[in-house]
Amino acid sequence: MERRLVVMRHAKSSWSSDASGDHDRPLNGRGRKDAPRVARALVDLGWWPAVVVSSDSARTQETWALMAEAGQAASAPTPEVHFERGLYLAGYDELLADAASWEPEWTRVLVLGHNPGWQDLVTRLSGTRHEMTTANAALLVGAGASWAGALGDRWRLERFLQPKEL
Repeated sequence: MERRLVVMRHAKSSWSSDASGDHDRPLNGRGRKDAPRVARALVDLGWWPAVVVSSDSARTQETWALMAEAGQAASAPTPEVHFERGLYLAGYDELLADAASWEPEWTRVLVLGHNPGWQDLVTRLSGTRHEMTTANAALLVGAGASWAGALGDRWRLERFLQPKEL
């Protein structure tokens, strides 16, 4: 079964907020502009997800909220969304463990998380290194009967999105 995976790093966050810690940092102005820009590109390219699996940090939740609003404005279907504490600052191993519980019929998933884990994830899946700066998204195509099985194989990098180029 063909599977599409969008690996996206959260939009730019604010280091000058009064958040109580890293997990609670909000987006800054640039991040609030970039998230909807990437969402519109995903809709336009036919890569809008059916399911979103995200870290539960404030900045990933805010990134998704802005993306969902842009998707709704573009009449994209509303995805099923899961915020997971285990994906906070996660990488390949944590995603693989989480994917063991994903439904086999999910074919279009967006995972929203953090670096350095997401950059390493893209490199491991695609075999090519791309710098995952904020709000970058790697559009990957793979195959497998299950997500855990598919994530053990090589994926084709279909496209790499950077907000500054959209």
